[in-house]
Amino acid sequence: MPTNFPCELISWNEVHRLCRRLSKIIHHSGYIPDVVIAIGRGGYIPARLVCDYLDIMALTSIKIDHYLSGSEKQREAIIRYPLCIDISNLNVLLIDDVNDSGATLQLAVDHIRSFQPKAIRTSVMHNKQVTHYPVDYFARRIIKWRWIIYPWALHEDINAFIKRLSPPPMNLAEARKNLVDIYGIDLSLRKLREITSCPTGN
Repeated sequence: MPTNFPCELISWNEVHRLCRRLSKIIHHSGYIPDVVIAIGRGGYIPARLVCDYLDIMALTSIKIDHYLSGSEKQREAIIRYPLCIDISNLNVLLIDDVNDSGATLQLAVDHIRSFQPKAIRTSVMHNKQVTHYPVDYFARRIIKWRWIIYPWALHEDINAFIKRLSPPPMNLAEARKNLVDIYGIDLSLRKLREITSCPTGN
């Protein structure tokens, strides 16, 4: 991963819009999930919203570690918390926030297949063109690669980017300018102060 790259901030309103669109796509496909499985951590909120829009009560999760804060990536994706329920002969809908390289989804699908479900369909809000694993459903395609910052990861990503700046910024105004110049992230000083004053910013 290069040290400077474009980013896109996603708002809560955009999250709701994309999840509504994703739900409509799934509904119109005719696929009826018996259970939704979120890929943690990024898929927790999209999965809950899709369950709400599709009126699905059965929701569970697995946790896979791949990307860390601020776009840092482990060598390979690993299952941190495996599936703990019986899904044999059920229609599964797997949900994550973004399909980047495809490694996380591939690992998740392989893991879930071992529980012998009837069918598995995969879905994400953002599907990047660079992925090596095609998903069944997505709300938005990302053609030109950029790092997507979701509202539930804003603090950890921004704090990680600031800590990575070299030389370290002398103040928040300088940090703000560097975030704009290097990552294309334009946040107010007030927002930056809020982010860096949280425990993760110490």
